[in-house]
Amino acid sequence: MDKKQAIKKLAEKYDSFYFYDQQMILERIDRLQKNFKGIEFLYSIKCNPHSGVLETVFGKGFGADAASLREVEMAAEHGLPKDLIYYSAPAKAAGDIEAALGKAVLIADSLSELERIRKIAQSGRNDLPIKVGIRINPDFSYETNEGHANKFGVDEGAALDYMSKMKDDAFICITGIHAHIRSQELDAKKLRSYYDKMFALALRCEEALGRKLEYINLGSGIGIPFDEKDSEVDVEWLGAETEKLLGDFRKTHAGTRIFIESGRYAPGPSGIYVTKVMDKKVSYGKTYILLKNTLNGFMRPSAAKMMSKYLTSEPAFSWEPLFTGLHSFRFEALEPNSEKEIVTLAGSLCTGTDVIAEDIEMPRLEIGDLVIITNAGAYAASFSPMQFSSQEAPGQVLMRTDGSFAE
Repeated sequence: MDKKQAIKKLAEKYDSFYFYDQQMILERIDRLQKNFKGIEFLYSIKCNPHSGVLETVFGKGFGADAASLREVEMAAEHGLPKDLIYYSAPAKAAGDIEAALGKAVLIADSLSELERIRKIAQSGRNDLPIKVGIRINPDFSYETNEGHANKFGVDEGAALDYMSKMKDDAFICITGIHAHIRSQELDAKKLRSYYDKMFALALRCEEALGRKLEYINLGSGIGIPFDEKDSEVDVEWLGAETEKLLGDFRKTHAGTRIFIESGRYAPGPSGIYVTKVMDKKVSYGKTYILLKNTLNGFMRPSAAKMMSKYLTSEPAFSWEPLFTGLHSFRFEALEPNSEKEIVTLAGSLCTGTDVIAEDIEMPRLEIGDLVIITNAGAYAASFSPMQFSSQEAPGQVLMRTDGSFAE
């Protein structure tokens, strides 16, 4: 069954649904693993926790970047061992910390969290010291050698002081570091520079600790094309450059594990959102195509539409993962039609903000036709407010390489 046939078949069951292409996910995973020798990859579950997607990425040897206790549990349910599940999130509850200790590697996000973990260790545990990582807010950015205020992690200076004071503590032992300061970066040279800075940070941490780190999590950052003017990250070049950096580091760190979080790279372009035309109307000469589950099914196109009211050109920033750019999504008809019309695409919610595109040219659409929205594989279903007005949520389906569906 080809992709178009599969979409038509699924549309008999769902008025709106996410469609994930396993073959494309596997191809993008292979591209990373082929080009980054000596690097292990973690998948950020929050970007797409669909069971078929998790089955695919974990089946290729990826570990998990978990942002909640439930994500820790999901990774464990898919067979991942503790040393491949990294629980990194701010403001963890004490109960979540205790529940995750036997299932994941904890990455502390603050000094107070480190002290909470230490108190748990003091409560009579026999697996002492508890090994933990620390998320660092480094004294550099992608562009400069200056740090910036951040809700995530411990400022580098404070982290180094803590490591120095607590390096021989009987209750907790810092064994790894994590830093992540930007998502959706398309410039391979900036990523290479960032990795170089991270290896230097690791050496500063080791000096404070007086011992080698067991792992270094370089974080995420590798982006995907959204705008038609975007280009894919040159992972061949970046992988080769990273291998050079790693070669020098390995001379003294043969046993240190190096992780990169793959983020949206594998599933992002593999997903499309399919929504059915539920109604069509003309108001004061303007044609409205009313679709099923737009703002409440796939929020990000609506966010881009809202931002277009305030921005006249692409900004030099993004608010990931809510907003990437003004032209991050394409709207297509499943069945091409030579007859064109100017339409506004809106949804079925009782709010005027439920609009995803205004006055765009589309093939002529009628009730029952299918509209496709691109770049729906990551931070799409997981980021959308599906409870508004208690409507039925969209379906989510992964088409496996053998043509079967994981729903």
